Amino acid sequence: MAEIKDPENTLIMETTKGKVVISLLPDLAPGHVARIKELARDKAYDGVVFHRVIADFMAQTGDVKFGKQGAESFNPARAGMGGSDKPDLKAEFSAVPHVRGTCSMARSQNPNSANSQFFICFTDAPWLNKQYTVWGQVIEGMDNIDQIKKGEPVKDPDSIVSLRVAADV
Repeated sequence: MAEIKDPENTLIMETTKGKVVISLLPDLAPGHVARIKELARDKAYDGVVFHRVIADFMAQTGDVKFGKQGAESFNPARAGMGGSDKPDLKAEFSAVPHVRGTCSMARSQNPNSANSQFFICFTDAPWLNKQYTVWGQVIEGMDNIDQIKKGEPVKDPDSIVSLRVAADV
């Protein structure tokens, strides 16, 4: 297992394909890191599907409203259209590049519309640089992310089994 140097700023995500460890970047995107940790601690991401997965690009998840299996509001046809009940976040764009394993917030065309959805890059995606908020980097388990079922939308999607802050495990 990857060495966890800062448990308060590390996520352990169990997916239907296996474990993924994400190092958070609170100095880069403090508001977004705080939101991800808050939702993780609320267990909001547990059961959420990877609703949009594009080969050689990224795997998107985090719709805690319409993408959470077992929830009353779960609607596979609407997964990707929802967020949390918390307010949208102000953009925290940076010069950190979108490379393999980058964790970044999904949003609408409004730069300040990120809420709970995020994506993990399979490969370098330089056209996203300075336009989406980077908040973390996969430090273990990219092989598991690579195995997530592809599609737009995904048929019988993989999901987040659990997402926890390492300090709480």
